[in-house]
Amino acid sequence: MESTQLVILVGLIIGLVYGSVGLLSGFCLMSSMRGWLAEGDGRLVRSYALAIAVAIAASQLLAGKGMVDLGKSIYLQPTFSVPTLFLGGLLFGYGMVLSNGCGSRALVLLGRGNLRSFVVVIVLAIAAQMTLKGLIAPARIALVQASQTTVNASSLPLMLTTLGVADAVSRALAAAAIVVALLLFAFAHSPFRRSPGQIAAGVVVGLLVAGGWYVTGYLGADDFNPVPVTSLTFIAPIADSLQYAMLSTGLTLNFGVATVGGVFAGSLITALVTGRFHLEGYSSPRHMLRSAGGAALMGIGGVMAFGCSIGQGLTGLSTLALGSFVAVAGILLGTTAGLRGSLRIQPLASA
Repeated sequence: MESTQLVILVGLIIGLVYGSVGLLSGFCLMSSMRGWLAEGDGRLVRSYALAIAVAIAASQLLAGKGMVDLGKSIYLQPTFSVPTLFLGGLLFGYGMVLSNGCGSRALVLLGRGNLRSFVVVIVLAIAAQMTLKGLIAPARIALVQASQTTVNASSLPLMLTTLGVADAVSRALAAAAIVVALLLFAFAHSPFRRSPGQIAAGVVVGLLVAGGWYVTGYLGADDFNPVPVTSLTFIAPIADSLQYAMLSTGLTLNFGVATVGGVFAGSLITALVTGRFHLEGYSSPRHMLRSAGGAALMGIGGVMAFGCSIGQGLTGLSTLALGSFVAVAGILLGTTAGLRGSLRIQPLASA
């Protein structure tokens, strides 16, 4: 099997596992934040924290052993725009609340029969493609060019290296500090410690992120036909998937498209096997408008931020890239604004 075919196959498998885990556990940053801030249930947010910890530990281990060059990813670039990343994160986070979930969650719910998620996925894909290559692209590019900054160190380990710390030591110190803090946050919560399903979900999703790096950065490292070094992310891949569905004869299947298809299929199979499949729709035109508007914000913001709550919140953070911390700060602030305070999005009574 050629390396590109192997990458696509493993991408499909990673998507299948993520779709199944996402459906069974409810793994989702928006649900995590809502449970924590509005409902007083901190188990989901700690599952997310555990996933970040596992993703960082496993990904940095792969990089430290020289198996994957994370520097080839889009996250560890010497030039990036802080305002664009932060603003994109804000838009994505707020849109996520409007749509009641991120892009990956929409794929999972679509597999369960949630027809609202079909609208979210389609609108998100169109808005993302418009921001990547269409009508919104010139404005995005102009903003990036006007505000981009070149840095000597694009990640936390590289910052320590500039202070004279050895590469291996700086990587270990930076990763260990964050991983330990996240683990303490997660397991200090007794209800989470008594939730084996949530613990398993966090561990599995974190390992899937590292698995994505391994398959694209190691198995796909073909000098004659290399594939982009990437892992779990959903904004651009959802946009690419819609384009591939329409124009497949002129396009090439890749890891991201295979993962998107796998998430939907994994959720669908799990829903059918466990009896969770049932059709759902919108309760009102206002509900549909809010959901579609949120999807558009997620598509635009996700492109500006170079990722979503998974693409930056897990995959980007696993590289310890400074830009990822900026984007995630925007996502968290946008989500919090949608859940609490003067900009809080009021729940629909009939939704």
